[in-house]
Amino acid sequence: MTDFVIPPPAQAVVPVAGSARVFPVRRIYCVGRNYAAHAREMGADPTREAPFFFCKPADAVVPALPDASLALPYPSQTRDFHYEAELVVAIGQGGADIPVDAALAHIWGYTVGLDMTRRDLQAALKSKGHPWEAAKAFDRSAPIAPLVPVVDCGYPQAGAIWLTVNGQRRQRGDLADMIWSVAEIVARLSTLFRLEPGDLIFTGTPEGVGPVVSGDAIEAGVEGVGRLALKIA
Repeated sequence: MTDFVIPPPAQAVVPVAGSARVFPVRRIYCVGRNYAAHAREMGADPTREAPFFFCKPADAVVPALPDASLALPYPSQTRDFHYEAELVVAIGQGGADIPVDAALAHIWGYTVGLDMTRRDLQAALKSKGHPWEAAKAFDRSAPIAPLVPVVDCGYPQAGAIWLTVNGQRRQRGDLADMIWSVAEIVARLSTLFRLEPGDLIFTGTPEGVGPVVSGDAIEAGVEGVGRLALKIA
């Protein structure tokens, strides 16, 4: 028996849709600017760069509740708190230097998540050439819906991805609009890090990102995969 000097932290998990099972989270990887229209709205040229990645800690996940009563606290150190709706991939089989044509076999399931961002803090950090962690990797920055196994949803490569705030449509795109496909993302990421079971990959957001304030209700979804609802507390 291991004699820990302090109690070990709880394992971060994501529920599995339609069951009592949970998926243990090891790492969270995020893809930056993977939809052309979003890249342009952020002032970037989507034709000029290969995919790039950043991370969130595993315990940034905030699993959705069955009754959609999830409350997400407005974080400190920001006055410009942004949503980004994303398809999330769950890795079930590890590997390094995975070929593109074998990448989908490493996926356990999919869901929808939000890459919440302190946008004003991100802009300030970028202007100084500093890392983004404080803007992207803060506590509870990754709300997520229950995972759907690939045996139930297949391997979605097209379908609507959307987000509303207080019932008003803010984001609308299609998975087919990704600059880099899910298979290409998994393959490329595996050249930089050895992927392991339990890894989550947020695959990028379509255009229409914007701020929310306390009291706002957010709903986000990916066609054929799932839906996430929460309120900013």
